[in-house]
Formats: sequence, C-alpha cells, structure tokens
Amino acid sequence: MQNEPLAFRMRPRNLDEVVGQQHVIGKDTPLYKMIQNGHVPSILLYGEPGIGKTSIAYAIAGSSKLPFFSLNATHAGKKDVEEIVSEARITGKVLLFLDEIHRFNKLQQDTLLPHVEKGSIVLIGATTENPFHDVNPAIRSRCGEILQLKRLSLEDLCQLLKNALCDEERGLGKHEIEITDEQVEKIAIASNGDSRKALSLLESVFYASEEKNEKVIVQDHVIEHLSKRIGVYGDKGGTHFYNLLSALQKSIRGSDVNAALYYLAHLLENGDLIAVCRRLVVIAYEDIGLANPNVGAHVYAATEAAKVLGLPEARIPLANAVVEMCLSEKSNSAYSALDAAIKAIHEGKTGEIPMHLRDAHYAGAKALGLVGYHYPHDFPVGTFGGWVNQQYLPDNLKDVEFYKPVIAGEEKRMANIYETIKSFKNEKLS
Repeated sequence: MQNEPLAFRMRPRNLDEVVGQQHVIGKDTPLYKMIQNGHVPSILLYGEPGIGKTSIAYAIAGSSKLPFFSLNATHAGKKDVEEIVSEARITGKVLLFLDEIHRFNKLQQDTLLPHVEKGSIVLIGATTENPFHDVNPAIRSRCGEILQLKRLSLEDLCQLLKNALCDEERGLGKHEIEITDEQVEKIAIASNGDSRKALSLLESVFYASEEKNEKVIVQDHVIEHLSKRIGVYGDKGGTHFYNLLSALQKSIRGSDVNAALYYLAHLLENGDLIAVCRRLVVIAYEDIGLANPNVGAHVYAATEAAKVLGLPEARIPLANAVVEMCLSEKSNSAYSALDAAIKAIHEGKTGEIPMHLRDAHYAGAKALGLVGYHYPHDFPVGTFGGWVNQQYLPDNLKDVEFYKPVIAGEEKRMANIYETIKSFKNEKLS
C-alpha cells in the first residue's frame, strides 16, 4: 500500500473520516442519516477535480457495506458494465461509482440504466462538467440528487494534511517530520481548495526535504519551489473554464478591477488566449457599448496585439484593456434594443416595408409605386447633418421604441439627440 500515492492512501474509509463537504455529507445532512440507516440512494456528485468526489464515493462504500465497484466512463466498455450487472443479479444489490459519468455512451446506458431504475445497482456518478449540460437526462432522472461540491476551506485542508502527517498506517506518521503549523498552512494555501493537490504537494515536500539524524526537516524554500502553478486548474474548454470567463465578464460589468484581473490571470494561466480575447471584445460592446464607444476599438487593438505577442507578453495589453473596461462608463442599450427587435419579430410583430423605403434602382419602380423617399442629406439640421421626417417602420409598428438610452458617458449626448429627433417628429405630426 505504501507504493500508492499519499492522496490515494488517505481516502476516507467511512463517512466519519470525510474532511470537508459537510453541506453534502455532514452528520446533520439527510444523505448521512440515510446511509447510516442502511439506505444508499443513487446520486450525482458535481465539482472541480480534487475536491472529494471519489473520496465521498469510497466513504459511502465503506459505510454501506455494499459490494463496491468503480469504473471510469472514459475507458469502461459494455463488458465492464455487464460484469457489474451480473454481480448485482447474484448479490441482490451493488454500489457502482462511475467517474467522468458525462462520458457515458448510449450502449453503456442501455445496459446499466434498467438495473439502476429497479435498485439492484446503486449509482454514484461523478463529473467535473455541469450535469445539466453534459450528463444524459436518462442518468440524471435516475439519480435522486445532484450534489455540488465546493473547494475545501483552508481549515479543512490543514486538517487533512495533519491527518496524513499523524496517520502511521496510511500516511506519514511513522516518520519523524519537523514541520510547523505555518508550513502546513502554506501547503494548504498553495493547493487552492484541492485536497488531492494538498496531499500530493505534502508528499513531494516530504521526499524533497533534507534528512538529519533520521528526522525529515521541512524547509520553506522547498514548499515555495514545489508550489509553483499548483493552484492552476486547467480544464481548457470545460465547465470551470467557462465559469472563469463568466466571472471575468461579470467582474468587469460590476467595475471590480481586482476581481477582473484575478480571473484574467487564471484564464491566461490556463493558456487559451483566443477564447479570452474573444470574450473581451464581446464585453467591450455588450457592457461598455455606447457609453464609451472608443473602448471597442481600444480592446480590439489590445486583443490583436496580444495575439501577435503571444503569452506571456500578451498579458500586458490585455491587462490594460480589462482595467479600462472596468473603470469605464457602461451601457447595454444598443444590443438590448436589437434583442427587443428580434423578440418582436419572433412574436410575429412584423409588417410591410413602407413603399418609399423599398429598392427603386431599376426601370419600372415608379410603376410599382416605389416613390416618395426623401434623401436626408438634402435636409441639413444644424451641426447634426441631414434629417427629414419620414416613416421608416412598418405601419403597424411605427410608434414602437426598441431603444432605451442609458444616461452614461458618451451616450448622454446620443440620448439628447435621440430625444430631440423624437420631438421633431412629434412637432411635424401635430
């Protein structure tokens, strides 16, 4: 057993050994009480890597005493599933832990699902991807609960590390190790809520530390050297990556410079520069919009520069773009107006294009009645340019207003023009 990684050896053997995730499996939760009373329901465990999905499955298995099987959906085949089904027929009920359940194919489902439905197989599925997006509805419907796990707190990680340092059978307890509480906390902080990383880092620190007089002396510089990049979770293109993109946009929209730079840093460490650039350009037009029209050009220039530079230098123009957007006036009026127009079309609020607006660049247009268009440039209005009062929307929509100005930044000026044009229209009509 000592040849196995420390993180594997320290998996909890029952529910009472689980560290963290008390909102899911704590002693006061319905799940804990059900299992302790002999009933194990089928469940889905959803969360980032290393925060305890597999550990909880093994703890449930240890507390339930059911025959336990573990499969990974990325490489399990129909034969693997059939063997578990056969075991269920013999024993009456088995517990199956299925990791990466979002990769379960239809053939596997067809073999397994009837037995899950009738209860001869209790299914614990684990996924890092959003189960409402990536897990087949047939599987979701047969699992009583979808339990979302959280990253472990600093206190939980410190407790986990101390357990490993004290455990003589599975952990490092049989070794004499000189390590301070502050050093344990450094390892916990570097692990960024990930229990597997915490235990793996502790094990690496143990083997990289000096030994004097049969005592292992842990030094700060060893922890710092081994901690580099350990906090980065790089599931490029997965649920967590899109959560980071979402958090970046919402932080910019909320004008929180520090949060936006934090999420930008995390995204750039994951390495998908193109996705980050694309999202920043979207933000410039979606959230800054007409309040500061220059931002769109600035952000586009910054993202093009970033693509030319590549990482790590790309971070420099992107940091400028993010800070500028955070501290800029903001408006979503333009695209909101377009969305309102699209919604109206989908609701059937359409009409005939006025005759004077239709294409008349051909012989015979007049015979079809395509006349009456006034060329606005021929009607100058002050310093604005040209404007003439004529109808542009279909008759049944002529009084509809999709655009609602936001009085912010440069859009204040545009809003004044918009209101002035409306007043001109009303004057001509009255």
